[in-house]
Amino acid sequence: MEAFFRTHTYLVEHTNAPVRRTLMDEIDWNDRMIGIKGSRGIGKTTFLLQYAKEHFDAHDRQCLYINMNNFYFQGRGICDFAGEFYRRGGRTLLIDQVFKQPNWSKELRQCYDFYPNLKIVFTGSSVMRLKEENPELNGIVKPYSLRGFSFREYLNLMTGKNFKPYSLEELLGNYNHIIKQILPEVSPQKYFADYLHHGFYPFFLEHRNFSENLLKTMNMMTEVDILLIKQIELKYLSKIKKLFYQLAINGPKAPNISELAKDINTSRATVMNYIKYLAEARLVNIIYPVGEEFPKKPAKVMLHNTNLQYVIYPMTFTEQDIMETFFVGTMRKDHKVNVGAKSGYYIIDEKHKFRICDAANKKVRYNNDTIYARYNTEVGADNKIPLWLFGFLY
Repeated sequence: MEAFFRTHTYLVEHTNAPVRRTLMDEIDWNDRMIGIKGSRGIGKTTFLLQYAKEHFDAHDRQCLYINMNNFYFQGRGICDFAGEFYRRGGRTLLIDQVFKQPNWSKELRQCYDFYPNLKIVFTGSSVMRLKEENPELNGIVKPYSLRGFSFREYLNLMTGKNFKPYSLEELLGNYNHIIKQILPEVSPQKYFADYLHHGFYPFFLEHRNFSENLLKTMNMMTEVDILLIKQIELKYLSKIKKLFYQLAINGPKAPNISELAKDINTSRATVMNYIKYLAEARLVNIIYPVGEEFPKKPAKVMLHNTNLQYVIYPMTFTEQDIMETFFVGTMRKDHKVNVGAKSGYYIIDEKHKFRICDAANKKVRYNNDTIYARYNTEVGADNKIPLWLFGFLY
């Protein structure tokens, strides 16, 4: 136990979160069992340690961070360890990568039942379905999702500013006032292209090659998050990777399920399941028309975020593809996204019709029933809103 406390103290003292994540204020920290899901590489470990740093002294033994990667836990269960921690006065246990522990959900349930004054905050993969696949946690765990940096968070990091997030209704109703507060402080267009290229994943701050690091992360998403959690045999890994690559180079469009099934030598149903797993791992986004959902064939499959587009070769993405990927990614955190009737159109929350378009395109015909999210501009007018501003939704 002493070794874990020493590690905890060192990690908390050396944690430097360059941007305070919005999720920190969205979580009700009074709950006893909190689950934080997120894709690999978006900062879940840093998030846990930042919580410890904000709420406890680094030497306060009421709080302890542990990582299930530690081989120690191969011979000791979570509940047993939590019991010893609790008897020593511990009250907040932060568990990283909880899914690495066999029977982790049953262990967490025992902790909840045996130690009523113990709070547990755990992280896990975005592929985990906390309630659907772990009925013992129903009614006791409050799940949250941590996403990569929004454009707002990236902008704050790069400029030292402290711009706040806005709801969609605030943006739609008062966007010109919001823009007037931002533009005197910073020129968003100077940072937008860099964000699209490498700003979503916090590890761009590390002194390593970003593209190679992201490729490694993408491989881990398939090799560990999908295979391990979904309990898929290793021999099928190459099929999943090949499917992902085909979806990526085909660009954001409706997939040809029959062709993909033939290409990776499997059934149509398996292809649909694999696409769903890739979506849960946050490698792709699946978009349907209004009123439709899985297991129907998607109207469009696109990469989960724009950073992923820049490490797929050959690079087949147009500027329009990249801007639509950004729009869908930032909208999907809190809103339902469906495809519209025409290319470039999306329906948000089954009521707002959006078109993503280039402000420099003189051929666009503007209609009053559509909101135009326009790129290559910093300003807006009437129902025309600059696309970058939707990066302030979280």
